[in-house]
Amino acid sequence: MRNRKRRCACLARTLKACSSVLLVLTQSKGYANAKIYKCDNPKCLRPTCYTSGGSNKDDSFPCYRPACTGRFQLVRHVSFVDCPGHDILMATMLNGAAVMDAALLLIAGNESCPQPQTSEHLAAIEIMKLKHIIILQNKIDLVKDTQAKEQQEQIVKFVQGTVAEGAPIIPISAQLKYNIEVLCEYITKKIPIPPRNFAGAPRLIVIRSFDVNKPGCEVKDLKGGVAGGSILRGVLTVGQEIEVRPGLVSKDGDGKLTCQPIYSKIVSLYAEQNDLQFAVPGGLIGVGTKIEPTLCRADRLVGQVLGAVGALPKIFVELEVSYYLLKRLLGVRMEGDKKGAKVQKLTKNEMLLVNIGSLSTGGRVVASKADLAKIALTNPVCTEKDEKIALSRRVEKHWRLIGWGQIRGGTTIEPIKK
Repeated sequence: MRNRKRRCACLARTLKACSSVLLVLTQSKGYANAKIYKCDNPKCLRPTCYTSGGSNKDDSFPCYRPACTGRFQLVRHVSFVDCPGHDILMATMLNGAAVMDAALLLIAGNESCPQPQTSEHLAAIEIMKLKHIIILQNKIDLVKDTQAKEQQEQIVKFVQGTVAEGAPIIPISAQLKYNIEVLCEYITKKIPIPPRNFAGAPRLIVIRSFDVNKPGCEVKDLKGGVAGGSILRGVLTVGQEIEVRPGLVSKDGDGKLTCQPIYSKIVSLYAEQNDLQFAVPGGLIGVGTKIEPTLCRADRLVGQVLGAVGALPKIFVELEVSYYLLKRLLGVRMEGDKKGAKVQKLTKNEMLLVNIGSLSTGGRVVASKADLAKIALTNPVCTEKDEKIALSRRVEKHWRLIGWGQIRGGTTIEPIKK
């Protein structure tokens, strides 16, 4: 009997541990780099003259079409941020949208449109002002032609009046790799490479961080923490001195927040398995540093900003924002309400979930008047005026997007000097 109780207790702990791991995995965004190629033979027919591969694939190789004498040449190098679609993970999705230049809106072909998460993802695209959008009608192999056509009409109706109106709708099957060549062609032709700022002081928004050391490794073999993200401006180089803000956050004797930026040095740069000597804006970059690895473990640096020493924005603890609220909650219907629950006005002392860049933090409404509000943040954030934020409210035990805003000012704190 005693052994049975012990086994049950162990099983309970194991299940609890498994659920914790599952939560961590599902709340993370996925990342991947890819290369898109086009055959240099003018007679090679489209869309099969396009193909794709991993970032470690050669930049040129023979075309695999029968009798074609051309070679596939690299035409575009892209990075994908795979944001979770579950409504509970809305904050994670918004954080991923902060580093995007364009959007692929994925809609399951065997479901009606729109699903709640589809509405929220489209709203996020609106918030981030992403102008280049491709709609993917996935799982097309699981439905009949009539059902696919019917859903396509639903999609067209759904995106009317939004930034996605007129966006191409491509039926695909990710499982069977059907129409992937068409998608490659559309990415190449319809999504331009945005202008980049290479001259300014470098700034990277951190969306992942890691401790790459394995348990039990020797002290002499320990490596510093790794920060992953997208460079917004400037160029990062190996050997460069860097600063991470807000850094270490704590409270003083009076209960006030204090921040001590983390100073370090870049020891390596890489995109997937490719080592780099310098990194420029665009794409997802891993930055190897000399930072204490425990500070980077399990995404602890997410929401921070990495850049040149002394060149990062101020640290805000309270924001003054101009905001816009949705008329109705996306994907939420109350009893007897066919259109969806109305979004109520902000109230004083209400707690919201605020997304700023890659940071998700609590925010207490200090004051609200017309379309202006003051929000006291639970965690300080390194940001600047005119940055966009997203606002979510707790509804039926889920955080639901209720609106967005723009930073107009706020209260800042001076970081502790090293």
